[in-house]
Amino acid sequence: MTTDLSLLTTAAGKWDSMAGELKKVEGRYGDSVQKITMGQSWTGISVGVAHTSFAATRYEYSAAQIQAKAIAELLRDAHTQFTELKQKLEHVRDEAIKAGMTVSEQGNVAFDFSRLTPQERSAIHHDPDGEKDIGVAVNKWQQAVDDRVKAVSEADQGVKIALDAVGVDSNKDAFGKGDDETLDGFNAGAQGDIEVYEARNAEEIAMRINSGGDVSAADYAELDRSFRDNTGNKAFSQTFLSGLGPGGTITLSDKLNDRALHSDKKNGDRYQNLQRGLANTVAGATEVPGKVSDAPPGSKKFKEWLNSPDGTFYREFTDGLNQAGVKATGDKANPLYGYQSFVSMMQHADTKFDDQFLYDLGDDLISAEKKHPGIFTMWGAGHDGIETDAVDGLLDVMSRNPDAATAFFDAKGNGPDGDKVTNDHLHYLAGSGDGTRDWPRNTVLGYHNTDLVDPTSHAGLGLALEAATTGHTPLGPNQDPWPVTPHTDAQARVMHDVIGELGPAQKVQENLREPLARALSSYTEDTHQILGGMGSSQYVTSATGDGFFHAGDKTHMAVTQKDLAQFMRGLSDDPEAYATLHKAESRYISLEMEKIPQGATGFAQSNPLSNAGAVLGAYSAIREDVLNDDRMAAYSAADWKSKMAYHVIGGAVTPLYFTTAGGMSIAIGDSIQRGVDTWAWVMGNNLKAEADVTANAGIADLYLNANNQMGLMVDSWADGRQDIDADARAGLKNEILDGHDRGSNTTHKYLTDTTN
Repeated sequence: MTTDLSLLTTAAGKWDSMAGELKKVEGRYGDSVQKITMGQSWTGISVGVAHTSFAATRYEYSAAQIQAKAIAELLRDAHTQFTELKQKLEHVRDEAIKAGMTVSEQGNVAFDFSRLTPQERSAIHHDPDGEKDIGVAVNKWQQAVDDRVKAVSEADQGVKIALDAVGVDSNKDAFGKGDDETLDGFNAGAQGDIEVYEARNAEEIAMRINSGGDVSAADYAELDRSFRDNTGNKAFSQTFLSGLGPGGTITLSDKLNDRALHSDKKNGDRYQNLQRGLANTVAGATEVPGKVSDAPPGSKKFKEWLNSPDGTFYREFTDGLNQAGVKATGDKANPLYGYQSFVSMMQHADTKFDDQFLYDLGDDLISAEKKHPGIFTMWGAGHDGIETDAVDGLLDVMSRNPDAATAFFDAKGNGPDGDKVTNDHLHYLAGSGDGTRDWPRNTVLGYHNTDLVDPTSHAGLGLALEAATTGHTPLGPNQDPWPVTPHTDAQARVMHDVIGELGPAQKVQENLREPLARALSSYTEDTHQILGGMGSSQYVTSATGDGFFHAGDKTHMAVTQKDLAQFMRGLSDDPEAYATLHKAESRYISLEMEKIPQGATGFAQSNPLSNAGAVLGAYSAIREDVLNDDRMAAYSAADWKSKMAYHVIGGAVTPLYFTTAGGMSIAIGDSIQRGVDTWAWVMGNNLKAEADVTANAGIADLYLNANNQMGLMVDSWADGRQDIDADARAGLKNEILDGHDRGSNTTHKYLTDTTN
């Protein structure tokens, strides 16, 4: 905090001056001493020896200038880094003081009791919760200060590595390659970038790990620091990976994975951190300017970038990865391919990979498995910590970058006008029939080879499709999709195509059901109109066209009633997927009911309710088809109803805020509390009172019955509205039930294998 950092730039200026003086000496040496060997007066063997020796001396004068200038640049780089980090430390210190803390010269944080009155201090000392809160606050600010101090210390270590290395002769022009005859002279290959030297040092440690050499705990710690301190720095990441190469990168990942899970399990956290650092380094190195929607791989613009200086590393690294990715190591009966290790390493990253890189790598993986059928099969027991199906593993990584996922599955092209690049990724990965993927299975070798279904199959695909169609990363526990979520044209187009691919079979792979149910639930504003049959005519005209249309500044997804009902039927084999859809629909109905103005009569009052009834009728038909279907092997009817019911009430009655797309929260007013939550609250209370599955199933039947659900929703909505009397309530319920019959009858016609 007290160091005068300007001394670094002062010193840098003196190193530049030194380089200037050395240049003068070099010139005088060339014009006087070295010039002697150029004349005609000196002949014989000795002149040849002198010529070589004098040229070598002049080379050292030149190398000394390069080294001096590089040191100057390193000092300026250090000044920039230290100044920025010091400012961040000062900012945290100031913020801590504003928050009521003191920060000592040693960086120790404490609560500033001097700001309190005697009465306030006494109250805190007699309040255990108050003292606990103060302790939590002090620890938080102490950690913030410590983190900033650590950042300075780690940057300082990087500077030390660079200053130690810059004076070491690179010998780049030795051994007959130039005039360098001094193996420990000045460094003609000196660099003025701290991160380059950190990368070279990290590369040397990595090479020792790969070769099985001696690697100390301090070496591992330094490699971890280098990764952590240089996250997002291309000079570091590209230098490191260029030296290591794709094959070496894959080997390093395998070595770290083996140590974490087998040979040094007691230090597993160390190797997990290094795997994360390596993955983040690859992510930083392979970052491409712009978005994939502006220049998808294969487009003219992307190809031009590959031939630019900035694209050279990317092209060389990905070309090398294509070769290393299909090379196998290990037992022939249980081979491990490079792509499997590389994708597994990517899964450790806690930063996003670039959308163009993900698109490009996805293309390459698909091409690889087409050229080498069976490359991603799990043979025998597989490999611990390795994602056998590299394609599905990459899709998992892709789900963390929704823009990449959307572009990857958008079959209509993602490039700018005049530079469209189409793909069949969605059909290949999610479709059926010709041109689709034969998803890998677990093959156990023995007297008779046995193929087993991989229980994790399609998991990455499901998450990637959720991200692609919603624009946000997949939702987690206690996160419900919001029924009115904005979407882009590309997202809506992908959702339309997903329904078209999967709907007709009325059967969706197990690991796709819940993520796709969450995705579809974010389109409830559209599915409500489609299933109800009373929406805009554009839903019909756009259903077989682009799959979306615009209304004002909003994009709406459009599919046929038939495709949508069949797709929802396929999802509903999973009770929780059905519940997700049903919950979102119920919330949307409540929102629509709240839009009915006070005193509304006739069509303005009845249409929203009739439409709501028709949609719930469609849900009733789907539920009945599930329960009557012979394919229902995973659940008994009672289990399905019970699991579905519990999922419906989970989280529906609690907060006034629901987490939505992109991690945002939408405030929910009394309308949802009166609408959805009243119905769910009543059902929930009854479910909690009955532990027996059969009883729970009966309660679920009771409250999912349209008469009861809609009755509760109408009653809770009508409470407090003076324009709705008892007769009006009865009429509104009739409107809903009439709509229910219409929706149920229509949907039943679309569903095969139904018995009623």
